[in-house]
Amino acid sequence: MDDSEAQKQRLKAAVHFSVASLCENIAADSEKQFTKQTIAAIAETAFRQCDIFAKDLEAFARHAKRHTVTMDDVKLTARRSTALYNYMQQKSEELASNNQELKDKRKKNAAKRKSKEMEPDENEVED
Repeated sequence: MDDSEAQKQRLKAAVHFSVASLCENIAADSEKQFTKQTIAAIAETAFRQCDIFAKDLEAFARHAKRHTVTMDDVKLTARRSTALYNYMQQKSEELASNNQELKDKRKKNAAKRKSKEMEPDENEVED
């Protein structure tokens, strides 16, 4: 088995573990049981869907002649699921708002530093 196949198997195992943990939590809350086959099917479906998403993201970035995946690519990938798209849009707006607030704070701090540098020092003697 080569490195890429071994890595793929480790990823599948991680997804399976995560799905099993989620199913256990849901089973405890709803007093239902999940069979091992059901957990395996959910894990395989999730893994394949992630693979499809990854290929879509790569294709969208390549189509835009970029080497980097952007938030717009992610939102485009999520377009098939209205709930997921709305969630992604909300988070995107929150991030943009937080980034703008940080930029504004940096500008204000820079302006304050600049104005302090321009003021004459109290220790200097005036002529």
